[in-house]
Amino acid sequence: MSAERNRLELGRGKALWHRWGPYLSERQWGTVREDYSADGSAWTYLPHDQARSRAYRWGEDGIAGICDRFQQLCFAVAMWNGKDPILKERLFGLANGEGNHGEDVKEYYFFLDALPSHAYMKMLYRYPHAEFPYGQLVDENRARTRLDPEFELVDTGIFDDDRFFDVFVEYAKAAPDDILARITVVNRGPEPAHLTLLPTLWFRNTWSWKAGVAKPELAEEPSEPGVRIVRALHERLGTHHLYCNDAAGVLFTENETNDERLFNARNACLHVKDGINDYIAGGNHDAVNPSARGTKCCARYELDLAPGEERVVRLRLSDRKHAAPFADFDDIVSRRIAEADEFYRELNGFPVSDDERAIQRQALAGLLWSKQFYNYIVHDWLMGDPQQPPPPPQRLLERNSGWDHFYSDDVIAMPDTWEYPWFAAWDLAFHCVALALVDPEYAKVQLSLLTREFYMHPNGQIPAYEWAFGDVNPPVQAWAAYRVYKIERRRTGRGDLFFLERVFQKLLLTFTWWVNRKDVAGRNVFQGGFLGLDNIGIFDRGAPLPGGGRLDQADGTSWMGVFTLNMLAIALELAQHMPVYEDIASKFFEHFLLIADAMNKIGGDEDRGLWDEDDGFYYDYLHAGGKVIPLQIRSLVGLTPLLAVETFDGTIRQRLPNLAKRIEWFERNRPDLIENIAAMNLGGGGIRRILSIVDRDRLERLLKRMLDESEFLSPYGIRSLSRDHAAHPYSLMLDGSEYRIDYEPAESTSGLFGGNSNWRGPIWYPINFLIIEALQKYHYFYGDEFTVEMPTGSGRRLTLWEVSMELSHRLIRIFTRDADGRRAVFGDNETFQRNPLWRDYVPFYEYFHGDNGTGLGASHQTGWTALVAKLVQQCGEYCGQGKHPFD
Repeated sequence: MSAERNRLELGRGKALWHRWGPYLSERQWGTVREDYSADGSAWTYLPHDQARSRAYRWGEDGIAGICDRFQQLCFAVAMWNGKDPILKERLFGLANGEGNHGEDVKEYYFFLDALPSHAYMKMLYRYPHAEFPYGQLVDENRARTRLDPEFELVDTGIFDDDRFFDVFVEYAKAAPDDILARITVVNRGPEPAHLTLLPTLWFRNTWSWKAGVAKPELAEEPSEPGVRIVRALHERLGTHHLYCNDAAGVLFTENETNDERLFNARNACLHVKDGINDYIAGGNHDAVNPSARGTKCCARYELDLAPGEERVVRLRLSDRKHAAPFADFDDIVSRRIAEADEFYRELNGFPVSDDERAIQRQALAGLLWSKQFYNYIVHDWLMGDPQQPPPPPQRLLERNSGWDHFYSDDVIAMPDTWEYPWFAAWDLAFHCVALALVDPEYAKVQLSLLTREFYMHPNGQIPAYEWAFGDVNPPVQAWAAYRVYKIERRRTGRGDLFFLERVFQKLLLTFTWWVNRKDVAGRNVFQGGFLGLDNIGIFDRGAPLPGGGRLDQADGTSWMGVFTLNMLAIALELAQHMPVYEDIASKFFEHFLLIADAMNKIGGDEDRGLWDEDDGFYYDYLHAGGKVIPLQIRSLVGLTPLLAVETFDGTIRQRLPNLAKRIEWFERNRPDLIENIAAMNLGGGGIRRILSIVDRDRLERLLKRMLDESEFLSPYGIRSLSRDHAAHPYSLMLDGSEYRIDYEPAESTSGLFGGNSNWRGPIWYPINFLIIEALQKYHYFYGDEFTVEMPTGSGRRLTLWEVSMELSHRLIRIFTRDADGRRAVFGDNETFQRNPLWRDYVPFYEYFHGDNGTGLGASHQTGWTALVAKLVQQCGEYCGQGKHPFD
């Protein structure tokens, strides 16, 4: 067992090595939690310009930062190039209203390595020599339309001739509470350059909001030769010391709001949050505390670097005293790096290329760096704090006001540490499947978290995301829980039945909520609303529909089919150990039959269903003005029924005889409901069964469209909207207004649902991943005899397993180098494609261009896009060895 695996085993249930980690956000400003406005305008209530001066209420942010599990004490890296008007303490980006495609970070940083215990982590931040073009980025992007590309930091020319610093930040733990920080600064430019490096330690402000909270303190202690020492004293956390090797000095201030700057009011104390900024960048020597104490401090390093020169800065944050804190420093860091190499070699011992191995490791690193402390107590947020002005009363009736019970002070895997520094329910499910590769225990904790009573609504609804907890995401938690259970069992030989049963019991409440709230007509045809697919429809499906109508959603109903089958699969697993679950399994079996029957028989008329026989596709149906209108848009909505599939092997009769009898009863007495069950005689009395919304004939017809390069099949995966809509847009006239959808393979040209995501053509990893899994289940039942053309019309016939592997390779191909050394994810950016300082730092975007694979949207979405790590693993195991799991 590797050293890291041993750490994880020793920490099971105790989280010893997880007490410190990368839990500091890249952005706290502009979040819902910090918004106390009357109209819910989070981006403008606390913008980037105020962030350096205003004490945050609910969390902290910084560059390459770490903190303890409850974010009481924080450490991050700040810097100044001598030209910027402010210190670089946090990442800059555009607010939603400033970007021509919504909010967008305008910095370059890369998560390079991480162990799941955070015993070792590495990140790179790239800082220009020249003045950072804050104003130019805002003005240029604001002037552009949605039809224009985004104006990025590299487009300003500021990185020309490699005129930048590379700031590598590494953390290595000597023990769970003894953390070494090694910062390596490299001048990549052709000329000498100066950098002021400011490693910063501070306490999150928890004392300004309520009476009776003790204020912690940082204070400088007598230094040792070549070592500056800061003592951090906290009532709950205890005493820690920060050792700073060869620092020129330590500057102190308070993590308190600068009311004078922001509100033209008197400050509560002499030294405030932006004091160090004003001292270094503003030249105000009175801005820091000469008595060397406060709640925020930084060590100061003045680095003069020749072209190509690098300098290493060493610091150590520890809960114990060290007489010689740097004597073993480099040995510990080297040992942790070697352990990280060992861990990832052990993880993937299959034949994959070095490039794929590096991509897998960077994807998992980004996922592990995306773990953030998330603090949000809705009751306190709505009511306001006793020591602060009361918030506007209308807040009590607006955002998240129905979630007064919600209470979070947890570490959660976020979709993107800057653009989405808050959890999203369905994103998190995909994160956990990728996390299970490296840390199944943490993945289980995450999946359990959203079902706890302080998250889940009393009615059973799972909170969606902080902008609107009441929105509805696809119910994929049961799928993720069962996948994590099986991944852990396969990798470790043990399946955690306690976890599985615990999640199952809570998801029974969620299932009931869906049945009671999202089946308006009581016909097992579900609505669901926006369902995470933002602008995939001709109107906002999460808002009241035109004409006050109702939308029978092919994806809403399919997701309930998926949910039902996932719950059935879990119940069957539990029933093998606890027979009481056999009856519950029978209930979900029957419910799936009803959903599948409704999906295929109720819709525009009573016998056609949501399936269009002429088009060979599933559509949403709009009920409005006494009419029933099929919305003939070929999108992922109509492919979602493919995902509702589950297979059961031939031993069910022996293992679960009562359930087998129930199935046989349906076969005899309800032939009208069993059209969506197929059975295969395995001989010896065994019968393999498949439950699916899509029967064999419809499966062939759907795959014919899905694998057509003129429709869904891209060189890089499955598009979210058929390319056919480029030449044939869909348009609907309703109540005198036109509603229209076109194929848009890149960024959205519409502001629908915020405009920062686009489901009208691009490739999205999560749905592609589910399609791949579904194809493998169909292959398990139908076998090698069932083949389809891929691509459609090519004459090349593949089994469904082979199709799943081909799709996997196409998705991986977004990131790998092609024969010319180019990566599709970089698009036409020649700096990233050719410059050796850029080309191997791979960004994991939110979604990808439907035709050429260019990365789009959030640039660090190593949440669900980290699923590439799972695909690399699977392709290495099976394709690399010429087998599949059903051999």
